[in-house]
Amino acid sequence: MARPTSKNELIEASNVNYQKITDLIASLPPAAREADFTFDTSKLKEAHWQRDHNVRDVLIHLYEWQELLLKWVKNNQAGKSQEFLPDGINWRNYGKMNLEFWEKHQNTSLQEAEELLAESHQQTMALLETFSNDELFNKGVFPWTGNNALGIYFIANTSSHYDWALKKLRKYKKSLS
Repeated sequence: MARPTSKNELIEASNVNYQKITDLIASLPPAAREADFTFDTSKLKEAHWQRDHNVRDVLIHLYEWQELLLKWVKNNQAGKSQEFLPDGINWRNYGKMNLEFWEKHQNTSLQEAEELLAESHQQTMALLETFSNDELFNKGVFPWTGNNALGIYFIANTSSHYDWALKKLRKYKKSLS
C-alpha cells in the first residue's frame, strides 16, 4: 500500500493493515502463535530481527511506539512541551529503547499483548480523528512537530509500522510451511 498523503488514506491504511495483522495471527496454528520464530535471522542485519522472537514481541513493539505517540501528542496539546523520544534517547540510539520495551514485556502474555495493541490502536485512531487533513499533512502547524507534519508521526506509528510487522509475521508464517 502506498504511503498515505491524506487523513482518509491514513485512516484506511492503518485500519486495513491492523486488520491484516489480526487476521494473519488468527490464521496461525494455535501453538505457533505462542512459539518463537523459526526462520533464520543470521543474515538479516536490522536489529529487530534479533530482538523480536515471537508474535508477542512484535505486537508489544507496535504498542509501545503508539504509547509514545499518544503521550507526546496529548502532552504537547496540553501545553507540556515534550520531545517525541524520551530523555536520553535520539534517532541514533533508539534501538536501546526498543530493547528496553522488549525486556519490559517478557512476562506479558500474547493475549495481553493483543489487548494492549487493540486498545492503543483504537486510542491512536480516535486521536487521529481529532485532527484535520491540514493539521496532519501541512508542516509548521504545530511547533512541537519540528520540521515534520504531524501526520508523519501517525504514519510511522500506524500504517508504516504495521507494514513492518506484517513483513515479519508473514516471514514467520511462511517458515512454518
